[in-house]
Amino acid sequence: MADHNHTRRVAYQILTHFDQSYRWFSRITGGAKERFEKGLWQETLTASKQRITIYEQSLSEAVAAVYRQLSIHRSDNRFWASLKQAYAALIEGHPQFELAETFFNSVIGRLFKHQKIDNRFMFVLSDRCFLSGQDRNNVLNAFDTATTVGEMYESVFRIYRFNIPFEDYQRDLNHLDMALRRRLNQDQLASVHTAELLKPVFYRGKAAYLIGRICMPDETLPFVIALQTNLQNQLFVDALLTDRKDLSIIFGFARSYFMADTQYPGEVVAFLQELLPNKKYFELYIALGHYKHGKTVFYRNYLQHLEYSDDEFEAAPGVRGLVMMVFHLPSYGVVFKVIRDEFAESKKITREHVKDCYRLVKMSDRVGRMADTHEYVNFRIPLNRISEDLFKELQRSCASSLETDGDELIIRHLYIERKLTPLNLYLQQETDPQKIRHALNELGLCIKQIAMANIFPGDMLHKNFGITRNGRVIFYDYDEICLMKERNFRALPVSDDPFAMDTLSVAPNDVFPQQFEHFIVGNRKMKAILKELHGELMTPEYWQQVQTLTASGDIPNFTPYNPAMRFPRPLSEKIILGKSDRLGTETQ
Repeated sequence: MADHNHTRRVAYQILTHFDQSYRWFSRITGGAKERFEKGLWQETLTASKQRITIYEQSLSEAVAAVYRQLSIHRSDNRFWASLKQAYAALIEGHPQFELAETFFNSVIGRLFKHQKIDNRFMFVLSDRCFLSGQDRNNVLNAFDTATTVGEMYESVFRIYRFNIPFEDYQRDLNHLDMALRRRLNQDQLASVHTAELLKPVFYRGKAAYLIGRICMPDETLPFVIALQTNLQNQLFVDALLTDRKDLSIIFGFARSYFMADTQYPGEVVAFLQELLPNKKYFELYIALGHYKHGKTVFYRNYLQHLEYSDDEFEAAPGVRGLVMMVFHLPSYGVVFKVIRDEFAESKKITREHVKDCYRLVKMSDRVGRMADTHEYVNFRIPLNRISEDLFKELQRSCASSLETDGDELIIRHLYIERKLTPLNLYLQQETDPQKIRHALNELGLCIKQIAMANIFPGDMLHKNFGITRNGRVIFYDYDEICLMKERNFRALPVSDDPFAMDTLSVAPNDVFPQQFEHFIVGNRKMKAILKELHGELMTPEYWQQVQTLTASGDIPNFTPYNPAMRFPRPLSEKIILGKSDRLGTETQ
């Protein structure tokens, strides 16, 4: 009985720390409404960073609290199995039980330095399915569609109220009415039987989203109302989105996490997955800021994929990186990145510097242009699934990160990232001039928008960018990034003396943008197109102007959906709110 009580006490202690962590997470998330209403954009960035750090802080406190109590049981497998059982009993019926499972895994992982990854002692596989639907009513509002479209919208805004006035309420209702009538024909409109919206409002950047669906007998459509505020802190409806592609882009892997306050994250994710069947559950958890649980769900998905596939891991397509060894499983949609033991002479950086760069991206607004990465330790891969060439290359370049355990390779530290087509390969293979021009325009916009988000990309060779199926260019090589203020953008010195460059004073943080044209893309015709579209990237004045803007604390607005979907507003407002497109912000 004493052992049982002790086991239950330790399990309760771990759960208490999880509950405290989630309350902390919810307090920051719940503050998003006020920050949106008051236009507190710097506070919004700070809150996003704070929320990311909560998990590690809570985990450290939990491990410290239970460590001494557990030390006498470290080699007692029966204790660890009974601890898991006691914890599973405690979280039965818990509204965030799946997140609580992940927190328990993290505690056990930290105590054993991730050497005890075993379903007897951890929730490697969840004890139960969370997609029950039993809590669906706790996350959804349903609206009567038997009335007129306008009356339905009015009932929506009676429920979703903001403590600021509308810029022009009647205009926005008319826009929403016309947009839905353009999307649905008369028969479809007549057949709509329910409009459902998730109760939490989704906040990110300078926007808020009401997310739901229109239900008809034979189909459902996404139903997303995008909201923003003007400089006078007045609310306006920016767009109505009813296309899954637009919704998918909003939940893209290169965008920052939403603030959406709910006590039932599993139900919210299940509903979102019904709207976005091509998104995996782990992607949606991550989009809500539950990135640790997203990693857990990804690992379960990974194990399942291994079971139902037979291809081998191999080096990823593209030019070999000087800092990272990148490999993939051809049938799976991610790449695995391991830091090399030694870097090329041209890379004057350390292993810890590389990790710091990846942390910086994690904490930054990725503005739809930087791929999210997920860090794993002691990641296991079956040896019989690794190609011989890849295994040899890993041993040559990453030996310090490897160990074998029976029939598995353990990689002590790696990053996982969404798989993209490397831009250099895409441009080599593409023959359509319009698609090439579009990709080069996207490359320039990508560089500009990252800079406006206060990140200097550093190594801008086009091999360090990827392109999505929808033709969006994403940056994914972070080992040379830094904040904009950390570089000195200079004009290239001019001298009649051919040997003058040998004696000119060049500081380590000096950057000469006029040299960019020589290495972003090598092909002469493509170089000319990039200069035509984004020639200002090759001038120090452009970068100095962006530095001034980022130093001022000005937060640009990056609208993720198609600008053609935006409702018209007075020209004067557009001029006031707009930024120069040459700087790379989204069109206002």
